Amino acid sequence: MKPNRNPTARQQARAQDALFRVIIGLQSVRECRDFFADLCTPAELQAMVDRWQVVEYLQQELPYRKIHDLTGVSVTTIGRVARCLADGAGGYRTAVERATKNHASH
Repeated sequence: MKPNRNPTARQQARAQDALFRVIIGLQSVRECRDFFADLCTPAELQAMVDRWQVVEYLQQELPYRKIHDLTGVSVTTIGRVARCLADGAGGYRTAVERATKNHASH
């Protein structure tokens, strides 16, 4: 968060909700690719892509060291992703379930 800004929790939640509504409204992979290319730096986008790859490899029950070798993601980040999968807000889990369901229906 920027040091000069002190949004209230409510203001922050409204701003996040506005962003998430925009993301939900995107209708294709191309639209998402373009939006995230504009929204994120290349490094930020790569970090998100890396974490999603880690999720997929953790679902395959690969060891952390093997995931690191495949992705270059630090073992610390892999551990964080694993903790979020197990005890986080449930976002990864929901995304995995939906991705699995969508993949099975195609």
